[in-house]
Amino acid sequence: MNRPVQPPASAYFIEPEREAAEARTLALIVDNEPGVLARVIGLFSGRGYNIESLTVSETEHEKHLSRITIVTRGTSHTITQIKSQLDRIVPVHRVVDLTRKAGEDGETGPIERELAIVKVAGSGDRRVEGLRLADVFRAKVVDSSVDHFVFEITGRPSKIDKFISLMKPLGLVEVCRTGVAALTRGAEAM
Repeated sequence: MNRPVQPPASAYFIEPEREAAEARTLALIVDNEPGVLARVIGLFSGRGYNIESLTVSETEHEKHLSRITIVTRGTSHTITQIKSQLDRIVPVHRVVDLTRKAGEDGETGPIERELAIVKVAGSGDRRVEGLRLADVFRAKVVDSSVDHFVFEITGRPSKIDKFISLMKPLGLVEVCRTGVAALTRGAEAM
């Protein structure tokens, strides 16, 4: 009688545990010259990394330096790869992962803020509810007519997400967001 041959235990495929991807905020100090942003973005797109938020501004006029703040999503291994690849780009002076988990050095993470301009159309009860919610979220009315409002709101990205979700049933028309600006906590520079 022929018995089926059992493969050794090591022959079975066991999938390793996968680390969950998380949002990470990276800050770069770069030369303020043409093509630098394109090279940084090209690195992300060429390797299939997504950018969830991007802000760029000159920070030191005399030294011709700019700061790029990027929010991306990935595992710690992926973020390490991104950082090392960004460090190799010549006009990049410094790359810092601003995201910290609670408990590291007593810090809870970077200070992140974003600005959004939100247009809502509505009248009657919807209009009243929109104004009430704007007051709760400390959003300012920057334009209005009898049939619409334009609100300006600043704060953490999660606060802006919540405000936008509450405005949808009230007549949300359009949203424009600046992207995340972030700094580390404490007295030291990045």
